[in-house]
Amino acid sequence: MFIPTTIPYRIAATAAALALPLGAAPAAHATETLPILVPLTKFIALEGTSQKRGSLLAFRGFEELKVEPNVLDTASSPQVATQAFARATRGDGVFAVIGPIYGNSMLAMMPLAARRKLPILTVSGTGKLTEQGNKWVFRFFPSDAVLKVAQARYVVEELERRRIALITQSTAYGQSGRAHLKAAFGRMGATIVYENSLTVGTKEMLPVLANIRRSGADVVVLQLHSGPSALFVRQAAAFGLTLPVVGGSALHQPTTAALVEPATLKNVCAETASSPISETSPPMKAFTAAFRKEYDADPDAFALADYDAVRMVLGLRRKGIKTGPAMREALATTRYQGLAMSYRSDGKGNMAHDAVIVCYDGTSRVPAIVKRYRIDLADNAPR
Repeated sequence: MFIPTTIPYRIAATAAALALPLGAAPAAHATETLPILVPLTKFIALEGTSQKRGSLLAFRGFEELKVEPNVLDTASSPQVATQAFARATRGDGVFAVIGPIYGNSMLAMMPLAARRKLPILTVSGTGKLTEQGNKWVFRFFPSDAVLKVAQARYVVEELERRRIALITQSTAYGQSGRAHLKAAFGRMGATIVYENSLTVGTKEMLPVLANIRRSGADVVVLQLHSGPSALFVRQAAAFGLTLPVVGGSALHQPTTAALVEPATLKNVCAETASSPISETSPPMKAFTAAFRKEYDADPDAFALADYDAVRMVLGLRRKGIKTGPAMREALATTRYQGLAMSYRSDGKGNMAHDAVIVCYDGTSRVPAIVKRYRIDLADNAPR
């Protein structure tokens, strides 16, 4: 049994239940399905695969519900995502949807969720998702209004750096982070001495690195997806840039760290919601062990957030909630103690309010948690 008894909606304590295979498509006998719409191809596939794995692991212990996962690839594309949503939500038997991490895809799917009257749960950090007045979206990962404030505070308060080189992605994720970081650094009196926004296809970082060096920056702050984050760190080390790097959540991922030699990760930190492989509590160690056994891989914060989200939904379904509107109301009003944190909606669908900073020591790909934050969203919206 790998889930502690203090966690609501406990898994059945039988070896048989733990040995059940995890399906990716609805079985013929299933009367209900939970669509899991995640990017499994293209540039954000690493994050999407983590989502899928955490979501599927969460089904263990809920077999009596006869709810089957229905995994569809959104391919890092809003058009593909909306098509997947339409296919997955046809007919009856759907009471909620697990949505992709990619902000552009989520923005495209949200009107469909409202029209279909189905709550859509996401781990996307893109700030505007919960600023549209759409009451059907629920975010189980801290928004950029939380994570970017934690990231900026760590840079200024802990590292005591105030001359910022800000490198962001040109996607909705990157630009959301950019807005919140600029606002947070402005409130703290730090100066952005150089900034650049990169497409996900950018492979040559040398011009950017040269400009960072010329700018007189004393720290590099990243808001990039996983592949570009690893590429930046590797090329910065090869270029001889020795400034500390404080990245977004992608840099905490074991799959990202696996792309970089441990020595190259020295002086690299990242914000995230959690870091299961860094935690030492028995519940988190048990979750990490179960994830490793099932997937032969390490879990990250995206896997854990989707794990918590799915278990909350299935727990509410076990209590008799079986329609989209009823599930939306329950998600909006219920506090849930998950593994990563306590979740409760702020009235806009933001369920997660905690953040951590993790740092690598140059000898291992397992980062240490060096700072924990709980951020009040009302105080940290971009100005």
